[in-house]
Amino acid sequence: MNEQYDHKNERIDYLFHTHLKIIQSSDLFPFSLDSVLLARFVYVPIQRGKLVDLCSGNGVIPFLLSERTKGQITGIEIQPEVCALAERGAVLNHLEDRVDFLCADAKQITGKIGRGTCDIVTCNPPYFTMSAARDIKLNRHLAIARHELMITLADVLEIGSSLLKPGGKFAMVHRPERLVDIVEGMRAEGIETKRLQYVHPHRNKPANIVLVEGTKGGKPGVSVLPPIVVYHSDGRYTEDVWPKP
Repeated sequence: MNEQYDHKNERIDYLFHTHLKIIQSSDLFPFSLDSVLLARFVYVPIQRGKLVDLCSGNGVIPFLLSERTKGQITGIEIQPEVCALAERGAVLNHLEDRVDFLCADAKQITGKIGRGTCDIVTCNPPYFTMSAARDIKLNRHLAIARHELMITLADVLEIGSSLLKPGGKFAMVHRPERLVDIVEGMRAEGIETKRLQYVHPHRNKPANIVLVEGTKGGKPGVSVLPPIVVYHSDGRYTEDVWPKP
């Protein structure tokens, strides 16, 4: 896991169904549909607010949220090479006045951001545990993005709770098999689960993604939204993912 980052492998892509651009590299973990769906799913204040995105990668969620809110958005990314892509992406999209990035360990950022100061915290975290990572050989960047090598689910929930104001919203995307851990962990951190939405790759397939949103200090009671189906049988995106103009 000591490979060098090669800037020659970079490219600029348009972000999913928007005019926004994102800088990507074949050496680093690319943005996924999971992040796009989370950015659409989470409640955001329109006119103002302080938003933080944990495990921000190359900035996909902050960039997409910038189209939904006039608030200030900060992305937290631990990998310098990946955070650099996000910072350059903010410049590319002329968002420097509203979107910034911190290259930092998310477990250390509450003091920098401010305890209890955020309206919204989002996260597309690593999905797989340390035990699942033992026999998987990836480059360092992919391993950190996919596996809980640098941050765990419990860490993410603790950080989210520490950053949020009372009544603030925490939202994340994860695998359905971790849903019980997520809901129990959120409640232990004072965040009550309020909205769930399952994502199915095909109409006749089990959900492989779940979107979860909770409220800091919220009352019990969960709304389950209609499911998202990603693909038609012929491989085209459904209107759940790619709405008609």
